Amino acid sequence: MNPFSDTLLAGKTALVTAAAQGIGRASALALADAGAAVFATDINEEALASLAEERPVITPLRLDVRDRASIAAVHERTGPVEILFNCAGTVHQGPLLACDDEAWDFSMDLNVTAMFRMIRAYLPAMVERGSGSIVNMSSVAGAVKGVANRAAYCATKAAVAGLTRSIAADYVTAGVRCNAICPGTVETPSLHERMRAQGDYETARAAFIARQPMGRLGTPEEIAALVVYLASDAAAYTTGQLHIIDGGWTG
Repeated sequence: MNPFSDTLLAGKTALVTAAAQGIGRASALALADAGAAVFATDINEEALASLAEERPVITPLRLDVRDRASIAAVHERTGPVEILFNCAGTVHQGPLLACDDEAWDFSMDLNVTAMFRMIRAYLPAMVERGSGSIVNMSSVAGAVKGVANRAAYCATKAAVAGLTRSIAADYVTAGVRCNAICPGTVETPSLHERMRAQGDYETARAAFIARQPMGRLGTPEEIAALVVYLASDAAAYTTGQLHIIDGGWTG
C-alpha cells in the first residue's frame, strides 16, 4: 500500500542502486508509486527485469557501482536525475582481527567509494539545476553506535555519515539536499543469507529479533517510505541529517 500521493514525485526522475532486492527494490517501487520515473540499477539483470514488469515507469539498467566505466555508461543513458538513492552495500561480519585487507578493501569500495563515484557523477547537474535530493544508505551500526562483530561495516557506515554531512554542508546553498538513512535490522534477502551462514538460522533470527525493543524486524517497505519522504519536497527543509529507523534499538 502506497502511503503517499501518486503525484508526490510527479515530474521527477530517480535512480536507485541495488534495486534488485530488499530495500532497494522496495524503494524503487515506492518511488514509482509516488509518481517518479525510476531508473532501477543493479548487477542482477534478471531481477531488475521482473521489477520493471511490476511498474512500467521503472527502467531497469545494469550497473556495477564499483566500476567507473559502468557508472559513466549508465549516467550517459539516464542523464540528470532529481533523486539519487545510494543503496548498494555489503555487510562483513567479524571483529577487526577477523577482517583481512581484502575484506576491508571490498567493504570500503562498495559501501563508501562507490557512493562517492555515484554522487560525483550525478551531483553536478543537480548543482547546475539548483535542486536535487541525495539519499545515502548508512546504518545504526557505526553511524550511531558500535556493534560487535561488524568492524569493517561500522567503519564504512560511519564514513557514509560523514560523507553525507559534508555534501549537505557544501551544497546547501546550491539547492541540493543530502541525507542518510540509518536502519536497524531489516527483513531482507541479504539478512537471511547471513542468518543461514551462521549455521543455525532460527537461533540467529531469534537473536536479531531479541535486540529490537519492538520485538520484530523492520520491513523494506518501511525504509522505502522514508526514502520517498526524503526524496520529496515535503522534506525540503531537511539536509545533512542521519534518520534513525531502528524499532527503538538505540532509543
